[in-house]
Amino acid sequence: MLRNTLYTITLLTLVSCGQKKDDAADFKRAPMPLANVEGLVVGTVPLDNNITAGGTLLPLEQTELHPEIAGRVISINLPEGKRVSAGTLLVKLFDEDLQTQLKKLETQLAIARTTEQRLKSLVDIQGVSQQEYDLATLQTRNIEAEMDLLRVRIRQTEIRAPFSGVIGLRQISPGAYITPTTSVATIRDDHTLRLDFSVPEKYGALMRIGQVVKFTVDGGQRPYSATVTASEQNVSADTRDLRMRAVVNDKSNDLVSGRFAEVALTLTSRPQAIMIPTECIIPQAKDKKVVVSRNGKAKFTTITTGVRQSDKIEVLSGLVAGDTIVTSGMLFLKPEADFKFTVVK
Repeated sequence: MLRNTLYTITLLTLVSCGQKKDDAADFKRAPMPLANVEGLVVGTVPLDNNITAGGTLLPLEQTELHPEIAGRVISINLPEGKRVSAGTLLVKLFDEDLQTQLKKLETQLAIARTTEQRLKSLVDIQGVSQQEYDLATLQTRNIEAEMDLLRVRIRQTEIRAPFSGVIGLRQISPGAYITPTTSVATIRDDHTLRLDFSVPEKYGALMRIGQVVKFTVDGGQRPYSATVTASEQNVSADTRDLRMRAVVNDKSNDLVSGRFAEVALTLTSRPQAIMIPTECIIPQAKDKKVVVSRNGKAKFTTITTGVRQSDKIEVLSGLVAGDTIVTSGMLFLKPEADFKFTVVK
């Protein structure tokens, strides 16, 4: 009786173990389900590397007018808000004392020249020494030099327009005594404007002389153009920006000196750039990776990136047109894992 009971227990134990092995085998054969894996076929699109920069419209030429010497104003020709030609006399200072000295020297010069000519004829017949004639010649040259100096001082009593432009508001009145520190008025070129703007230093090497930039003024939508003419040639230590200067090509009543301008710069243009969604990228400590499908297996490929937009980023290396990359579900994938896409865009 005891022998039969032991036999029965042993048989039941073997059957139970066999059933557990079968269950374990069935569990191993059942693959772990993957989440939805979506993909994207990589293609090429035109790409312009655009940035915006703030700038200011300024006259191509603008300066404050100051006298060269101190003196009393005797006449003013400063038509406020009107255009004058280069060389126009704008302000005249008192110069009667200088004019009187000039007339005195003119009389002395006439006498000195007569004396010089008389001695020249005497030297030819050896009536006087060569030394006397040389002294008379020297006297004549000294008077001429003094007259030239007086003419310069007389010109310094005049303020003339350095270039053709529009006169601003005058700051003086007739009879005022002014000095070289006195600002008389301003003059600015009304025909051509310049655009001064700054770009970050990393884009400085991409800017070229002769490059055409587009800009809009504050409150307007119409685009205008300007041609880059010069750069500061050094980066500001405070802002890390490079200052640029361009000449405005357009004419408009909206283009007024001092207005703010938003400059749109196209630094590079590539007709066939690879752009992928930013969520496809798996950031690493030293590089960036994406998951690429190769014969149904997950390949973690290292890429280098370029221009970043709001939701996309340029791939410079690591991908070619036609590759299929994983856009969602990559966290459930391991290298060389078999998988299938649920959606391919």
